[in-house]
Amino acid sequence: MDGTFYTLQEFMTYTEGVTYILIVAILLGMLGFWIFLVERDENE
Repeated sequence: MDGTFYTLQEFMTYTEGVTYILIVAILLGMLGFWIFLVERDENE
């Protein structure tokens, strides 16, 4: 895509895709942090 949105549907589709990517990244980060905290407690 060249960065120009000609219709509202193109803009909404792009924004929805970016939102889903951010949600997945945040969930994976939270999962990794949770595993880090749980493993740290078991080692002590």
